[in-house]
Amino acid sequence: MLAHRSPLCQLLRRTRRGAVSPSALAMLLSLFVLAGLVALLMRSSPSQAPSTPSGQTPNEPLVIYCAASNKSVLEAIRSDYERDCKTPVQVQYGPSQTLLASLEVSGAGDLYLPADDSYLAMARERKLLAGESSVFPLAKMQAVVAVAKGNPKQITRLDDLSAENVRLAQASVEASAIGKMTHATLTASGQWEKLHARTTVYKTTVNEVANDVKVGAVDAGIVFDAVLHDYETLEAVALPELKDVQARIAVGVLKSSRQPRQALHFARYLAARDKGLLRYREFGFQPEEGDAWTEQPEITLYSGSMLRPAIEATITDFEQREGVRVTRVYNGCGILVAQMKAGQVPDAYFACDMEFMNQVRGLFPESENVSQNELVILVKKGNPLGIKSLHDLSKPDLRVGIGHEKQCAMGWLTQKTLTEGGVKEDVMKNVVVQTPTGDMLVNQMRSGSLDAAVAYLSNAAGSAQFLDAIRIKGIPCSVATQPFGVAKDSTNKQLAERLRQAIRADASKERFTSEGFQWVGEKSHVNKTR
Repeated sequence: MLAHRSPLCQLLRRTRRGAVSPSALAMLLSLFVLAGLVALLMRSSPSQAPSTPSGQTPNEPLVIYCAASNKSVLEAIRSDYERDCKTPVQVQYGPSQTLLASLEVSGAGDLYLPADDSYLAMARERKLLAGESSVFPLAKMQAVVAVAKGNPKQITRLDDLSAENVRLAQASVEASAIGKMTHATLTASGQWEKLHARTTVYKTTVNEVANDVKVGAVDAGIVFDAVLHDYETLEAVALPELKDVQARIAVGVLKSSRQPRQALHFARYLAARDKGLLRYREFGFQPEEGDAWTEQPEITLYSGSMLRPAIEATITDFEQREGVRVTRVYNGCGILVAQMKAGQVPDAYFACDMEFMNQVRGLFPESENVSQNELVILVKKGNPLGIKSLHDLSKPDLRVGIGHEKQCAMGWLTQKTLTEGGVKEDVMKNVVVQTPTGDMLVNQMRSGSLDAAVAYLSNAAGSAQFLDAIRIKGIPCSVATQPFGVAKDSTNKQLAERLRQAIRADASKERFTSEGFQWVGEKSHVNKTR
């Protein structure tokens, strides 16, 4: 019934009665069509606001739990981020320990920014963080004594805080980062009990300590230096006894986040040297180096070809989770090293063996061992030629394939293994092909153009129905160790470091072992190549 009362329906009835001319009707109909098209275009046109990471709901607030010591700087960064990225950020401030407890109870939130990264370690132990690569270093803070301008009580050493005429405030040992750290440091030096006995009041947060000094409720308070940025009437006194009380600030993405891509986006913004870290420096912190800000950062990884099956899925997951791009260059390590020596330096390098990392150790001053891979003799299924050792590769008329000595770690290691086994001269007479990758040897074995090949165990992982692997016994050098290094001059060190952490995570470990590698990625197996 309502449809018959619309202006268009009334117009049609009037037209049938002759009250409106056909030309007027045509013009009015055109206006209705035009209005409909305009409305459709307005509904379908893209927003002019900056895009949000794919899969996220625009303008859904991010929730961050933040230590009170970072309140001023985070408020400035929040304003910047909301302006630049059009995503609202909600913040809950409080003591680091109290926030951690709240996170554990509520099971909600997107990010956690405590006053010291030791709380992030606890959050990781309690399975609250999103993953191995979910922590972003931000800055440092130093414990100092806050006093009124001019230091009227002339405090210069820790014993001055125990004087009869000095009223001292500290932050809670149980709830705050500075309280916990001060307690641990001074307990170790045997100075805690005396200071505790002379403490006038304990406050919940470091900011409350500074406020008490500001209003004259106490004469001194132990705070972080960056907190005093907001207190023009106070000054900091650095005490030698507190020099080891230094907080390392980092932000972690929470497993509970319902919008992890946006949370990671904000974490990268916080940790960018030309965004969040500029604010940290402005507010008196000691910022980390940080990466440059870009909406979709990109890093380049050079990797030995034999590692591709073990890392490709991990890298793809990393790209999708972080909203970044990793350009992979897989090749023989000899070829990759030659490119690096010619000036083509990637952000990260995953070498097939330590020897090839050592050749560019000036570019990658530290590397971590991740896995091991052993050389084996590949033969046709059932081993019809009865090959059992390296010596058997010297049998007459045998067609043998090996890696190229100068193009890949596998070839270099094969030569070393043949030499140590005392069979190099005899076996090399039967070598009909030398390739830059083990996969090429596997393909030639499967095609029947080779009778045997020396390659990595991982190369044959997908060809068990066609090939058998004969272990090389008694020659330790036949095992290769794979280190991962981040370039010292990379402009995206943090992103490359998070990729390294992703490759060393438990899910990655399963992929390595399923591909025939041995896992040595624990912290106790770190190799420093200097």
